[in-house]
Amino acid sequence: MTRFSGRDGSSAPGATPLWHGASELPPPRLDALGWARVILRGAPLGIITFGCLALLLLCRLIERPLCGHHRPVTPFITQFVCKSAFLCLGMRHRTLGTPMAHRGAIVANHASWLDIYALNAPQRIYYVAKAEVAGWPGIGWLARATGTVFIRRDRREAKAQQEVFEERLRMNHRLLFFPEGTSTDGLRVLPFKPTLFQAFHAHDMPEILHIQPVTVAYHAPPGEDARFYGWWGEMDFGTGLLRVLGARRQGAVEIVFHEPMPVAGAGGRKALAAACEEAVRDGLEARLAAPD
Repeated sequence: MTRFSGRDGSSAPGATPLWHGASELPPPRLDALGWARVILRGAPLGIITFGCLALLLLCRLIERPLCGHHRPVTPFITQFVCKSAFLCLGMRHRTLGTPMAHRGAIVANHASWLDIYALNAPQRIYYVAKAEVAGWPGIGWLARATGTVFIRRDRREAKAQQEVFEERLRMNHRLLFFPEGTSTDGLRVLPFKPTLFQAFHAHDMPEILHIQPVTVAYHAPPGEDARFYGWWGEMDFGTGLLRVLGARRQGAVEIVFHEPMPVAGAGGRKALAAACEEAVRDGLEARLAAPD
């Protein structure tokens, strides 16, 4: 049975949910050539990522006083970094379908730390992430700088978070949610939690919003475990990063944009969550079965 728990193994309210439905991958064993690949890929990736982060923060010094939450310039910097990441890794990135033009949000399956780059490369979006991410070294800095909305799994803060979602959606920010609530091995889609879909049903929001389901499908490098790019359970970020940077050959990631769904007439948050989950799951099964 799929099991969720906190990082301390507890199931207490507010604990970070983790998926433990598969055995974890062993740490990568890197020889001299492997470490050379880590340096050759990691150095340019780090320079581009944190160099552009510095540029983005400088731009925000001007952009924020003039535009507030609106970001007419900095999302293009983020998108450039995400596209460049796959060039640095030597990893193929393919897009199927078209990002919607409607006002609304994106919902996607969550399989890897690479999702951040993969989903942002073809579109300008703002992530919704658990509050703990804000404190992560490196990733937390990037998340805060790029306008990520941080949420706490605390019912006492639900109303305030609802108001933040509504404000950002009305500003035409394209928010991206991971309704599974945790990441997996990339070979499955977990049930979508309908709670987050409540944000799309506030006041007159259903009349102006569409939700676009998006599938993220990873293809492992030849000869590697099919779960190669997955990130789940107690796996740490550093080990996952070394596995990808040190790989002899790289695989691919596909981003599949499904037809947007109007919130109005969807039948409520549970029906909307179920419809989005079905579209994402069908997309993943189709892409994993397709030849790479």
